[in-house]
Amino acid sequence: MEANQKWFVHADIDAFFASVEQLDNPQYKGKPVIVGGKPGDRRSVVSTASYEARKFGVHSAMPIFQAYKLCPNGIYLRGRMKRYEELSAQIMEIFRNFSPNVDQMSIDEAFIDLTGTERLFGSPEETARKIKDMVKNETGLTISIGLASNKYIAKIASGLSKPDGFYYVQHGSEQDFMLSLPLKKVWGLGEKSLENLKHAGISTTQGIYELDKDLLSFMFGNSMGTFLYNAVRGKEAETFSRKTKNHSISAENTYSHDLNDIYVIETAIMELAHNVMFRLHREELSSRTITLKIRYSDFTTVSAQESFSSYIYTLDSYFEALKNLFERKYEQNRPIRLLGVGFDNVESNERSVQLELFDDGTEKKKTVEKAIMNLEKKNPKIKIHKARLLDFNGGEPENHCKGAK
Repeated sequence: MEANQKWFVHADIDAFFASVEQLDNPQYKGKPVIVGGKPGDRRSVVSTASYEARKFGVHSAMPIFQAYKLCPNGIYLRGRMKRYEELSAQIMEIFRNFSPNVDQMSIDEAFIDLTGTERLFGSPEETARKIKDMVKNETGLTISIGLASNKYIAKIASGLSKPDGFYYVQHGSEQDFMLSLPLKKVWGLGEKSLENLKHAGISTTQGIYELDKDLLSFMFGNSMGTFLYNAVRGKEAETFSRKTKNHSISAENTYSHDLNDIYVIETAIMELAHNVMFRLHREELSSRTITLKIRYSDFTTVSAQESFSSYIYTLDSYFEALKNLFERKYEQNRPIRLLGVGFDNVESNERSVQLELFDDGTEKKKTVEKAIMNLEKKNPKIKIHKARLLDFNGGEPENHCKGAK
């Protein structure tokens, strides 16, 4: 193995929300579980479907009524976000046992930088298997892992042998690996992109490889052309967000099907915002700057940020700020492939409290949200959800917190 060779693991918790429900309710194991709402719920959408449900064609962001038509005998559940966050935090902590550089991309996936860890844990392959075993033994959940020399290849590899999979792409074989894949396995290519390639007479990764970068950019636009050129050569075709030295924290999600409905899009933003805000609370951080990332189906990507005079302490204010920023940046009727939200220029709470001289009423909300988080840590049976998230999972679209005893 070469000195200073980079190694990255992409770890993906298998069908996370549905798997948690099967873990907590053994009678659901082996059955199609759809998390998102009940069949009669108004405007609810699928958050996660178990692998048993996916066999019927059910997928995330699908309206529940449509999922019910495909899988009428499924087990339909409203989500329990705090339970999922609890297990996500536990799994992320396991990852940090093996590397100080863990980039959490969303509630159910992360990149783990294993570069230079050989003396502590053995070869990257051995370490990756240890990570899988520890997650299974300590949480009862399974993860699928891809191991490669860059994040993009690791991301694809983790999805090739789901669930509970492990796929290792050895250094030097990245291009051969990509050229062996069918186009539908090239991560980042959605239905519209595949359709555009088909119309251009390209049906294989080899067909892309045979075209130079300028021609690809001419045919598909600079963003998509550059992506395709790098992807089939096994290069880092995607820049993934992470918590960096300048103190930013973010989460993003690439959707299996393009998002078109505004309500579904806003609900997806709320789900990401919920994840980021509670991570901010857990790490005792604060920020005045929000970030938003939108990637359309043609690979055009819009990144935006906005700074405020006051710190953002509550999920209410964070979601409203993100929603307003989205409304200004979104090009109407364009299908969305990826959404990301985050905070930039993050500071410790100690510093932010010193600088915040006046309370505009958010301190009480902040205290309530932190109390909710601490209460649920102590007693997981207590479940308190954000109403918009409940609507994503089958409730009413009100803008306050609701609790369930």
